[in-house]
Amino acid sequence: MMLKIKRVPTVVSNYQKDGAADTSRPVGGCGRNCLKACCLPDAKLPLYAFKKVVNEKDLALQECGEPPVAFLDSLLLGEWEDRMQKGLFRYDVTACETKVIPGEYGFVAQLNEGRHLKKRPTEFRVDKVLQPFDESKFNFTKVGQEEVLFQFEASDDGQIQFFPNAPVDVDNSPSFVAINVSPIEYGHVLLIPRIFECLPQRIDRESFLLALHMAVEADNPYFRLGYNSLGAFATINHLHFQAYYLALPFPIEKAPTKKIANLNGGVKISELLKYPVRGLVFEGGDTVEDLSNVVSDACICLQNNNIPFNVLISDCGKQVFLLPQCYAEKQALGEVDAELLDTQVNPAVWEISGHMVLKRKKDYDEASEGNAWRLLAEVSLSEERFQEVNDLIFEAIDCGDNVQRDKEEDAVSSSAHSTVVVVAGSQECVVLQ
Repeated sequence: MMLKIKRVPTVVSNYQKDGAADTSRPVGGCGRNCLKACCLPDAKLPLYAFKKVVNEKDLALQECGEPPVAFLDSLLLGEWEDRMQKGLFRYDVTACETKVIPGEYGFVAQLNEGRHLKKRPTEFRVDKVLQPFDESKFNFTKVGQEEVLFQFEASDDGQIQFFPNAPVDVDNSPSFVAINVSPIEYGHVLLIPRIFECLPQRIDRESFLLALHMAVEADNPYFRLGYNSLGAFATINHLHFQAYYLALPFPIEKAPTKKIANLNGGVKISELLKYPVRGLVFEGGDTVEDLSNVVSDACICLQNNNIPFNVLISDCGKQVFLLPQCYAEKQALGEVDAELLDTQVNPAVWEISGHMVLKRKKDYDEASEGNAWRLLAEVSLSEERFQEVNDLIFEAIDCGDNVQRDKEEDAVSSSAHSTVVVVAGSQECVVLQ
């Protein structure tokens, strides 16, 4: 059965709407200064070439803290503010009301009424995580060059380099960082891997490693990257990650976890506890690539098994949350309470992580930890289904003796806001304070 659901997608580019041409820009090619062959000849865009982190020693030098503003921070935020001054955003996100919801977890609520206005309704299948790229639909090659902040590539010589006016090498399909014209927070950008390959929204090892390198390079604990698969509220079927700054901890980052496996490459896998959405947490690794390969293989497993999911990259690339979900499926089957549907909140990676982007003043005024929990509980797989999905993931990443699953050990980690109490024979081993 084909499940369809009416969707009101977020507009991420000023070219996403039909007929969105701006005749005030210099005429050339198609006149829209786009990223297609008609406008790219002689185009030059800034290029940030990052240093690849290759071993454990390099990782140790990348301790995530609050150092002086890094160059990538300066570049990204400087270029982002430049686009804000030029009026390229659909609204001023800095004027949106934001508050921390009272309660144990500190869910963050934002009133963002501009984000859902004047959007064109369309229909997306929610029963297929993998769908072929469709050139006729909006994709990021249709973005105007003025929306691109810079190219983001690995350095050839192993050193950080910046070129303010670098040619666009179409044949090698560079990766771009562009603004999201409907931002959720300050510095909201899109990372578009290998843009000219026109990849559908699906994780692969190379693209996920690029996203992890961006988190490492930003070296800022308030900068997180997120990914939404199709069926988990991605609205554009062209491979991209989102990222922004939020100077608060996400509730999901404070949730206690239970270690369930160790991998020989140094990657630890844990399960979220006492959080409304069930998920896995990946940490460690002797290299960035070790961590990236394990997470990307888990994502590929979910894709191949048609299981929608969201990913949050936090802690400067040292911690990755993988969250399979079923909200869109429940929505299509009419199994979600009408009161929740009326909020028009699509629980994607940011909402699942605890940053609730609300579209109605009423919902913002009445925001509570209970309401947030109630919405996110509808997102989560059941315990039985989650364990089935975990088995699929471990089968996919299992290479002989490389996986050691902790089935007997109650190894629970928690935030500074929780106390761990282990009681023999008890399944209830965490008391939050």
